[in-house]
Amino acid sequence: MMYEQQQQQQQPQQVRMDIRKKAGHERRKSMTEEERLEIVDLSGMSLDALPNPSLNLGSICKLDLSNNNLQNIPESLTARLLNVVVFDVHSNQLKSLPNSIGCLSKLKILNVSGNLLESLPKPIENCRSLEELNANFNKISVLPDTIGFEVINLKKLSVNSNKLVFLPRSLTHLTNLRVLDARLNCLRSLPEDLENLINLEVLNVSQNFQYLETLPYSIGLLMSLVELDVSYNKITALPDSIGCLKKLQKLIVEGNPMVSPPVEVFEQGLHAVREYLSEKMNGGHKSPTKKKSWVGKLVKYGTFNGANRSVSREEREGYIMPEYRSIDGLASPRYMGMFSPRRLFSPRHYFSR
Repeated sequence: MMYEQQQQQQQPQQVRMDIRKKAGHERRKSMTEEERLEIVDLSGMSLDALPNPSLNLGSICKLDLSNNNLQNIPESLTARLLNVVVFDVHSNQLKSLPNSIGCLSKLKILNVSGNLLESLPKPIENCRSLEELNANFNKISVLPDTIGFEVINLKKLSVNSNKLVFLPRSLTHLTNLRVLDARLNCLRSLPEDLENLINLEVLNVSQNFQYLETLPYSIGLLMSLVELDVSYNKITALPDSIGCLKKLQKLIVEGNPMVSPPVEVFEQGLHAVREYLSEKMNGGHKSPTKKKSWVGKLVKYGTFNGANRSVSREEREGYIMPEYRSIDGLASPRYMGMFSPRRLFSPRHYFSR
C-alpha cells in the first residue's frame, strides 16, 4: 500500500522532469537551426548565370546577388529559399522576377532596383512578411492591383524612376507604411483615400513634371506626415487641408506654377503656409454667402398661393408667406403625397381642393 502511494507521488515529478527536458531540447534545436542559417554574398562577380550551389538553399537567411549581369533567376532556386529574410538582386539585367518569389514567406527586405523590370509578379503579394520593397530605376508601368491588401506589413515602398501612371488604390490599406517614394514617374494622380495611411511619415511624388497637376484633399489628413515633396510637377494650388498637418516639418514645392498659396506666403516659411491654408479652409474672415430660403422657392413657384399670382420681392425672398395653410393640417395622410419634390417645385397648384 505504501509502495503504491510512493509511486503516485513520484509520477507527477517524473512528468514535470520530462516536460523540462523536452523544452530544453526544443530550445537547443531552435538555436541550432538559427546557427545553421548562412549569409551568402555573390555580389560584384560579373555573373551571367548562377553557379550550382554546394550548400542547402534552405539554410540561407540573406542572399546578395547584386551588381552582376544576371538576366533571370531560376524558379527552382527561388522556391527553395524558404528561410531567406533579405534578398538583394539590384543592378543586374533582370527583365522579370520568378513567380516562385511568392514562396518566400519569411522575406522582409527585397531589393530589385536597377534592373529592366516592366512589372512585378502578382505572387509577390504572398510575401506577407515583407517590410521593405525597393524597385527603383526600372521600367515598371503598373503595380499589382491588390498588392496593398496583402503585404500589410510593408513599411517602406520605393518605386522612383519608373514609368508609373498611377498608384493602385489598394496602397491606401498599407497602414504600417512609413515611407512612400514615387518620384520621377509619370503619375497623373494620387489615390483619394490617403488618410488611411495613418503611419506615413515621408511622401515624395516630386518630378512627375507635366503629368501631376493636382493633389487629393486627403493628403492633408496624413496626421503622421513629417516630410512632403511635390516639387517639379504642374501643381497650381495646394489643398487647404495641408494646413492641418501639425507634424509637417518639411514641405518642398519648387518647380511648380503655384498660385495658391502665393509666392510671398512661401517666402515666410512653412508656418505661414500652414496658417494661410488653415484660414482659407475655414473661410478666413469673410462672412458666408447668404443662401436663399427654400421657402422662397415655394412662394416663387406659387406652391402656396397659385402659379399666376404676382408676388412681391419680399415674398420671392421667402420672408413673407401670406395665406398659406397650417402645416398641421397638411400633415394628415390625405395630404402627405403633396410634399414630394416633384410637386413642391412644380408651377402647378396642388394645394387647392
